[in-house]
Amino acid sequence: MDNLPFRLSLNAYSFNQPLRAGEMSLDDLLDFTADHFIPALDLTAYYFSTYPEVPEDAFLYEIKRKAHRRGLVFSGTGVRNTFTQSDEQKRADDVQLVCNWIDAAVKLGAPMVRIFAGKKKSEDATEEETTRWVLESIRQCAGYGKQKGIIVALQNHNEFVKTAHQVHQIMDSIDSEWLGLMLDIGSYRTADPYAEIAETTQYAVNWQIKENVYERQQKQKTDLVKLFRIIYESGYRGYLPLETLGSGDPYQKVIAFLQEARDALETIES
Repeated sequence: MDNLPFRLSLNAYSFNQPLRAGEMSLDDLLDFTADHFIPALDLTAYYFSTYPEVPEDAFLYEIKRKAHRRGLVFSGTGVRNTFTQSDEQKRADDVQLVCNWIDAAVKLGAPMVRIFAGKKKSEDATEEETTRWVLESIRQCAGYGKQKGIIVALQNHNEFVKTAHQVHQIMDSIDSEWLGLMLDIGSYRTADPYAEIAETTQYAVNWQIKENVYERQQKQKTDLVKLFRIIYESGYRGYLPLETLGSGDPYQKVIAFLQEARDALETIES
């Protein structure tokens, strides 16, 4: 992998169950990441005990210090938000949530904050109205990100944003260098998910590399060699966060998927 312009990262959501249950601490997560020689961690904001509030600076700085002592950097963080809701105040509150965690990202040394567009279209609004709300909200977030030097990464989450066409629409409408795509490979559900991935790599500033993709709604094991070749040929340079999902021991699942990813990267390097 030394000759490839990629570094692997671990998405904290891979350990969602033990983190939520209190069976795993943030220190444990840092230790696991370092012990398995993963150079970076995507430390999702909702695993901080204060979420949705941002922790005190002292806590953020201590996490940053501990990560550095383990040889780790943060490839990003992320929040839960819904810009598709019809209530203007709730949308404003979620914009503020994103802005608060942009400030936290600055203190953690994370270069980006992941956001969602939201869930499905609001029931009391048209598709056009909902799209306008989403665009207005994301534009505000990207503007604040620009002020703070933090990239805002929209995740295509198979909720309101489902297709490459919608990604193009949002990116073209906002047209900001401080807005990019967290390209979730498991959330394009068309006949050829790899084609939609390739079509939107131009916007990618981060990734969710998952064990499975979906051809229409049929789950298929991800062809990591094919995927990494698409990413390499796109000109993307940066982190490739791995995220495991579903049942099973997350420790075993992450270790197995990590080895698959390393093997695939070695294949395309050779």
